[in-house]
Amino acid sequence: MTRWETTGAKARRELLLARAFLVAVAEPPAPALAGFVAEHGPCRAVGIIQKDKAPPEVTAEVEARREHISGEKLLVEAESASVRLIVPEDPEWPCEAFASLSGARSVDLPGMAEPIALWVRGKAALAEAMRQTVAVVGARAASGYGEHVAAEFGHGLAGAGFTVASGAAYGIDGAAHRGALAAGGLTVAFLACGVDIDYPAGHSRLLRAIAEQGAVVSEYPLGTPPRKHRFLVRNRLIAAAGRATVVVEAGARSGAANTANTADALGRPVLAVPGPVTSKNSVGCHGMVRSGQAVLVTRTEEILEALSPLGAQPSVEIPSQARRTDGLHPHARRLHDALTGMDCASAEELARDSGLPLGKVRALLPELELAGFVARSERGWSTTP
Repeated sequence: MTRWETTGAKARRELLLARAFLVAVAEPPAPALAGFVAEHGPCRAVGIIQKDKAPPEVTAEVEARREHISGEKLLVEAESASVRLIVPEDPEWPCEAFASLSGARSVDLPGMAEPIALWVRGKAALAEAMRQTVAVVGARAASGYGEHVAAEFGHGLAGAGFTVASGAAYGIDGAAHRGALAAGGLTVAFLACGVDIDYPAGHSRLLRAIAEQGAVVSEYPLGTPPRKHRFLVRNRLIAAAGRATVVVEAGARSGAANTANTADALGRPVLAVPGPVTSKNSVGCHGMVRSGQAVLVTRTEEILEALSPLGAQPSVEIPSQARRTDGLHPHARRLHDALTGMDCASAEELARDSGLPLGKVRALLPELELAGFVARSERGWSTTP
């Protein structure tokens, strides 16, 4: 049994109440509060904050809400909406994913801190769902090309046993989620608002499907509306969740580029998809590849290869671009190549074009005919379909 399971029900409830208060009392990422909780523990931290005895940097983050937050009320509201609060003490907590954010906070990386708790809507156990995760992000105003690629990646990654993490936005995010769902795989959506709010409204059905097959996750209590700054804060969770971040389409300054920069700062691989050089949606991806920040990928197999340990074979074999003439002797292949560009040629014409001796050409042509590569007619030799 885990420590969480052996802890009494009353102690677990007190811990949940403390974490519910703490995750709501300051606007994430709240690095000072996160460090204070890590040092003192959640229950003791709440007591100090409520007595107004916290250090100045913590007080600055919590004073606006300290008198207005009730952990009990937040938990009751969540339970009535079939939403659960998971905390770092819970076995469902994805420790490995968020350890990098804790480390980033400890070295004072700007805007970095681990989540104090997470509100979850959905059936999937988060620790298991995020054991092998790839983040797929990109432009909201995506092109048809971008949405097709994102859906293919989502489907392929889910089929290979990976969970697809994204932000449930229009465009690339939605396409990646749908691809994973179509493959019957797991997908996790991180929101910049409460998990009870379907944002964007046009993705209400998609969010219900994600909750049914995976999980919808947020740091923000129920009823919290989306705000512009919250999307950038949310992006750090997507970046930390993925073993790699795949950017399908992104402008030079965009949320997807922000997620990629965060992943890079956390030491996670960044992968980018090429697009037309005339497309504004691909400027960010091309810049990442050109600067060396990202590795160029065009297929799911290349993502899986990038995730493989150094020196290991990719978990999925990458198919080669095989040609029907690959098994031929080099002279026979050269003769076939020469004939491919000609319409009913004679042996003499083929000898001149290929540079092979006429005797060699006359010997090879019947062999190629027998193998089904060429055919002879009254007009001369030609290739077969």
